[in-house]
Order: sequence, then structure tokens, then C-alpha cells
Amino acid sequence: MRQKNEQIHTTKLLTYLLIGLVGVLGLVCLYYGSSFAPGSRRYDDNGSRLDGSDPVFGEFSRNPDLVDFLHEQGYYLEVPKSIPVCDMKYSELIPCLDRGLIYQAPLQLLNSAAKRLQEFQIPIRWPASRDEVWKANIPHTHLAEEKSDQHWMVVDGEKIKFPGGGTHFHYGADKYIVGLAQMLKFPGDKLHNGGHIRNVLDVGCGVASFGAYLLHYDIIAMSLAPNDVHENQIQFALERGIPSTLGVLGTKRLPYPSRSFELAHCSRCRIDWLQRDGILLLELDRLLRPGGYFAYSSPEAYEQDPENRKIWNAMYSLLKRMCWRVVAKRGQTVIWSKPLSNSCYLKRDPGTLPPMCSSSDDPDASWNVSMKACITPYSARMHKERWSGLLPWPKRLTAAPPRLEEIGVSSEEFHEDTKIWHFRVIEYWKQMKSVMHKNSIRNVMDMNSNLGGFAAALKDKDVWVMNVASVKMSARLKIIYDRGLIGTVHDWCEAFCTYPRTYDLLHAWAVFSEIEEHGCSPEDLLIEMDRILRPDGFVIIRDKHSIINYIQKFITALRWDGWLSEVEPRTDALSGGEERVLIARKKLWTDGYTTM
Repeated sequence: MRQKNEQIHTTKLLTYLLIGLVGVLGLVCLYYGSSFAPGSRRYDDNGSRLDGSDPVFGEFSRNPDLVDFLHEQGYYLEVPKSIPVCDMKYSELIPCLDRGLIYQAPLQLLNSAAKRLQEFQIPIRWPASRDEVWKANIPHTHLAEEKSDQHWMVVDGEKIKFPGGGTHFHYGADKYIVGLAQMLKFPGDKLHNGGHIRNVLDVGCGVASFGAYLLHYDIIAMSLAPNDVHENQIQFALERGIPSTLGVLGTKRLPYPSRSFELAHCSRCRIDWLQRDGILLLELDRLLRPGGYFAYSSPEAYEQDPENRKIWNAMYSLLKRMCWRVVAKRGQTVIWSKPLSNSCYLKRDPGTLPPMCSSSDDPDASWNVSMKACITPYSARMHKERWSGLLPWPKRLTAAPPRLEEIGVSSEEFHEDTKIWHFRVIEYWKQMKSVMHKNSIRNVMDMNSNLGGFAAALKDKDVWVMNVASVKMSARLKIIYDRGLIGTVHDWCEAFCTYPRTYDLLHAWAVFSEIEEHGCSPEDLLIEMDRILRPDGFVIIRDKHSIINYIQKFITALRWDGWLSEVEPRTDALSGGEERVLIARKKLWTDGYTTM
């Protein structure tokens, strides 16, 4: 009888275990099925996900699920002790552009850290880096040879030097900038115009010498150039410590909100502005603030060229129909000004081209949005508001911008956000103080910029910050620009479009929580961060406890164990539950790796 009872008990126990196992497997299937099924990521027309998020601080919603439960219990996939290193031919891989290399490479390439150049040297520190960089870090001298008569750059032994020249800067970029200020009759020949000119878009920037010399006037330029025949120009710009990015005026809108820049600039410009009904000029119109300027110059050699005069006449006609006016002209340089109000648009004859954009068009939508050949009218609030009603720099950095109401944030909440990030950055720097050398950080990326509080807190440090807004929070990027900062929109489930080894510090606040919600790989993001981080650079990862624990397991494999710190920060209004802060430093290493 006793044996029979034990047999029955054992049978029931096995039955319960099987039922439990089936239940767990069902939950796993349900989770992964919902994560990756078509339509499981829901977005609105602007590319924003239709999930819940805090309307003030933009926190990511964190619903408890099976994966979180397993993480909290300490169950993770096996972590490799080392990560294979890519072959030298991938040492300058840009995944968003070098599609051919990716398709030719083995699948494992996507799971291997990018190999640094064998002779890599710690970059020359700012401000000396404005004028010279190590040739070993960017061993490309073809630009120096090709542009030798234009003084872009010269090779001098182990260094590449930048004399401040450019195709149109015969006497140096500094004197060229003074010349633009004189053309505009700005006080003291200062292009910043008392702080009213702060954000500049430099199209076709070369090695960004124009942007480099603007920094002297507290003007920050988004220096933009494609990966074309001068393929390393942006790589040189970033190595110099100058704000810049890879980009092209093509078919998609540039990833910036409307009314972001006071000045657009194109020197010795060969862009075909008249193509597709003037769509590229209309993109500049979208990006310029009310009363903003466009400084354009064509090569002097074209001055007497009949074809060039024909292009000029056609541009003049198009811009006149766009209600722009010429405010200054000297030689082959002309400066146009965008209108302050809708008055001119309302006086145009019916059927005039280009047309006005429809009221349904969102001028701030920029992630994977096609350019539109139409003019965006001003809202009633922005009507006749020069520079969108912003205070001059540096007051605008901490003043609540008018467009806050468009994203549902009050001025009180804005100021609270600024205070919190001021304290957080002080705490970060206290942690790194013992290992951070003077001027060792120049190029900084905030991977989840929100309202720009992190960048604003760095105002007294000699750094610049690329503020990155997630697709879900892209509407907040306009606040970044209204504060006199710069940034872009990006989805961290994809690679960032930049060269390897271009940033000294990466700040990731709740970024891993967000990509986890999207069903994307945290391992891939760690490797992408490693690709763009310079040796001896720092990562600051602020996220929930389970994610920090998981990332800790990869530190040695990534060789981010040059220096480590992990703390539990003080809780504040931005805290998303229990948080940890992990700060790690990437090693400069030369041996002990296996290439693929």
C-alpha cells in the first residue's frame, strides 16, 4: 500500500513538473513571438512608437516580463571570455555605408569588436588638435596631395597639419568668417551678432575648418559632408575635435527638426540646388529659423562662365518665389535671408511654385522621411518671431524655449531637469577625477539626450556633445537646438553613421532598457559602442540593476577594464526605479587578440 501511494505521489509530481515546464515554454514563446512578430513594434506617422512614456521626462515604460524576471534571478546566456577582432580591412568600417564589406564578410563579423590601427596613438588634445593630428590615426594623405594648392592640410613628418585654409578661404577661415560678418554689417565684425547666431549648418564642409574657427565666436556648426571621393574628410574633422557628421543632401530629410539653424553655409558650392524643383533649397528653408541666412559661394573660375550665370539667375528666381531676399553680395559670395513672416507667401499669385506644404505635414519629422518640394509656413506663434523668439547665447542654454509647449513640458519641469543633470554630471566627474587627465575628453555623445540636460551641464568644460534623440523621442530634438546645442535622431537597434574611434565619452542613460523593449541585442549595441569609442575613452552607462549586472559580464571581453566604477546613484525625479551607474574605460591594447 505504501509503495502504491509513493508511486501515485511520484506520478503526480512528474505531471505537475511537466505542466509547469509547458507553461514556462508557453510564456517564452509568447514573449518572443510578440517581440518579433510583424507589426509588434507600433509607430505613429512620425516614426514614434505608440507605447506609454512619461510626457515630462521621457522615461521608457518598463513592464515586468519573463526576461526581466530571469535577469533578476541571475539567469543569462553564456558570456564569451573574449570577442574575436576583425581583420585590418574592417578597421575603418562604417556599417551604414560599407554594405559591400558587410555582405562579403562572415556572419561572425557582426559579433566582433572593430580592430584599431596597429600604430594608433592617443589623439592630440584640444585645442592643439584643431591644427594637427597624428598621421598614424588617419593614414590617408591623398587629400593633402589633391588639395595642396588650397591649404586644406599638409603632411609634416608624423603629423598632418591644418593651416586653416579651404577651397574658398584663400587667406584662412578666420579672415573669411570676419568677411561674412562685414557683409552682414554685424557689430565689431563678429559673426555671432551678439549671441544671436549660434547654430550653423555647414554643407560640404571638407575637413571642417570653417566650423573649427567658428568655435572662437561661440558658434557651433553641424559640419556635414558625405563619404565621397574625399572619403576621410569627416574622419579628419572628428580627429581634430570639431563637431561634424557624415551626411548628404539626397532624397531624405536631414535628421534635424525644423527651425534649427540661424545660418546655412556652402562654400565653393557645387551642389545642384535646382534639381527636383529646388527640393534641396526647400530643405534648407525647413531647417532655417525665421530671418535665417544662407551664405553661398561658387568658384571664382565660374564668374565669367555663361552656364554659371544661367544657374545663378535660376537660383535667384527660385529663391525670390520662396520669398528669400539677397542681403549682401561680394564677388562670388552671396547671402540670402529667409522671411520673418507668412506675409510674402500670402501675396504670391495662385499656382506659384514651389507650393506651400499642407497643414498635415509635420516639418519636425525627420527620421526616414522623404524631402518635400514645398514651403513650410510659420505657425501663428512663430509669425514675425526672428530666431524663433530665442534669447541670445549663452542665455538660451538654460532659458525655457517657447517650443516646450509643443512637447507638453512646462518651464518648471524643464528647469528641474536642468538641475538634476547638473548634479548628475558633478557626480560622474567626481567618480572619474582620479583617472581623467586635463583635456582628455573632447568629443562626447549623449546616446539618449531627452531635453539636453546632460550636454547643458557640460557647458564649462571644453567639450562638444552630439545629442542623440531616439526615434520615439525625436520631437524633443527641437529643444536641443533651441538651447543652442546640436544633435541628431537615431535608432540604437542600428549602427550609428560615423567612423570608428571618434568619441572620447559615450553616455547611455536607459538606452539598453529601450532597445530591450524593441527586442534588439544589447551585445550588438555594446560592440557598436566599442567601435565608435576611442582607446582610453570612457563609457557611462546608467540603467536598471539587472542590465548593469549583465553588461558587467562583457567588460573584460570588450577590454573595457582599464578602469571601472559602479555605484548606486541618489534617487531623483528622473530615476526609473532602481538604477546603477557603471563607468568603464576602454584599454589601449596591442596584443593578445585573434583576428578574423
